[in-house]
Amino acid sequence: MNQSGFNLQKVHGSGGYDSDFSDDEGGGGSSQQNRKCEDELMQKPFQQGKHTKVAHRNVAADEWDREEARNRRHHLISMNAFDRHKKFVSDYILYYGGKPEDFKRSMATDKSDLDVVRENHRFLWNDEDEEDMTWEKELAKKYYDKLFKEYCIADLSRYKENKFGFRWRVENEVISGKGQFLCGNKRCEKQEGLKSWEVNFAYVERGEKRNALVKLRLCPECSFKLNYHHKRKEVKVKKKRRPRDDGDEPQAKKFKSSSHSKKHKRKEKHRREKRPKEYSSSSSEDSVESDKGDGEGPSESEHWKGPVPATGEKSREEEFDEYFEDMFL
Repeated sequence: MNQSGFNLQKVHGSGGYDSDFSDDEGGGGSSQQNRKCEDELMQKPFQQGKHTKVAHRNVAADEWDREEARNRRHHLISMNAFDRHKKFVSDYILYYGGKPEDFKRSMATDKSDLDVVRENHRFLWNDEDEEDMTWEKELAKKYYDKLFKEYCIADLSRYKENKFGFRWRVENEVISGKGQFLCGNKRCEKQEGLKSWEVNFAYVERGEKRNALVKLRLCPECSFKLNYHHKRKEVKVKKKRRPRDDGDEPQAKKFKSSSHSKKHKRKEKHRREKRPKEYSSSSSEDSVESDKGDGEGPSESEHWKGPVPATGEKSREEEFDEYFEDMFL
């Protein structure tokens, strides 16, 4: 054997190296076993083995149902509430039959906020009414707190039957002056000759008789309607006397002093003594006639009481007070 062949055999015998053509000679079984061992070493303890058989039909059906339910759920979530409702209704009609009209909601029992306020409204709220408050009563009470309860608006359409309707004013009526600067009758807009009336309003509310003292501002025609059966109480304001100036008070006190009154009496006594007796009766008659006159000017005794009070111009505040004195009662 040549040198190269000897060396190859030597290396193969001593080092255990395989030849390049060892697999072809029947050494393929060992490589498959090695791969199987490597796969077992690389497999994790919690990892399941590979399916080597075809799955059963029921397993495939369950998996398909699960995937379909997942897709349907995502589709429903993407829809809004109204579209979801229409889909359910259409599916129900498709599978169980029926008409779309059968699914329309009845609106006969629906109530708005105004309907709730009308059902629970009270002309006057007492402590007893605020017991056991529901949300309907709280809504009506909140509306009542926003009303202006200084003057009332009246309905005088049935005044011949002695039946009247009263309610409190709202914000727009207060701004426009309705019920205070305009006539308080809801069908009247006059603003001249208004009078203030105080009325004892007797009404029945939820089967209970109640009374309330209310105030009205009415024109002469509407006042006649209000007093058609019996006279109501008219509210008037007592006008305050204007105080005199500070400079007039000490002068009036000086003229009312005893010294001036004594001098006046002495002068009159001295004049009577000088006059003859025959003219005494005529002078007395003349004095009586002068007292019974028209009274165009002040008498002599009034001249000695003090100076005539000065009538100066009224200030702006006094004019405002006189204008509003019969409106805010």
